[in-house]
Amino acid sequence: MRFDEIGQQLRAYRMESGLKAEEISARLGVSRAALYRYEKGEVIKLDTINRLAELLKISPLTLLGIGIEYYAKPIGYAERLRQIEESAEQILQAAGPICYLTTSSQYDQVLAQLFDEHAETLESDRLLTRAATEQLLEVMAERKKLYQSRKPSIISIFTASSIQKFLAEGIAPGAQVSDALRAKAREAALREMEMVANLMESEPIGLQLGLMAQGEPNGPFILLRSRERATLAVNPFPVDSLPGAQTGVALITSAEDAIAAHQRLCESVWREAIKGVAAAERVRALIAAARR
Repeated sequence: MRFDEIGQQLRAYRMESGLKAEEISARLGVSRAALYRYEKGEVIKLDTINRLAELLKISPLTLLGIGIEYYAKPIGYAERLRQIEESAEQILQAAGPICYLTTSSQYDQVLAQLFDEHAETLESDRLLTRAATEQLLEVMAERKKLYQSRKPSIISIFTASSIQKFLAEGIAPGAQVSDALRAKAREAALREMEMVANLMESEPIGLQLGLMAQGEPNGPFILLRSRERATLAVNPFPVDSLPGAQTGVALITSAEDAIAAHQRLCESVWREAIKGVAAAERVRALIAAARR
């Protein structure tokens, strides 16, 4: 049994649910100290695993890494992804306008401002939204810090349509903010895409960015490979989704057939993708069109 991964799923659930440690430990019939030990990967009794599966609303087999994990909010998915990235040596991303791990610090600063101003527009949920925002931004910052220290190899394939949308609407289009901040979000998006074009052109070691030749994948996904295993993450939430977004369900699995099918798709799309100077020129043309 991979008790460390069970503990990671438990922590991700605690963050997504918003429940206090005392509430979760009471539902599991264990002490709060035991709950924290489980999150760190200590051995869990079989009867506790069964109760944990009931709490997470998944089968015990899924909890043991044989099935599929589901996340209905960005925070739970982001935390689980951070955990997997801790040991990932290769990351393959398909779809989207950017790869979050390679974005600038300005991206995070503008995103925080958008989330903060959006929270101010709410009434009854303002405090809960602020707490969720702080939690999500903290996890995102940890993900980027981890990438910068470990530098796993990344292959990321973007789509022209997602880039056009990103440039037109800016970062976090779902946030209700002032016209001035929305304009700032668009300008930040332009800067990020300029940086993407530069990276496409320079092709730094360990980072390959391409543009999908045609079409769109059925859904954005990431393949993460470590020495021990491969993991597939299918995510309906853009990285700049509002913390409370519940517009879909993300899933994470290590099922071999799912990994193999998405790996074949990645290889096919990457072979046909526009790369290097040609990709950079295409992105710069999209930027120029957005500036008109």
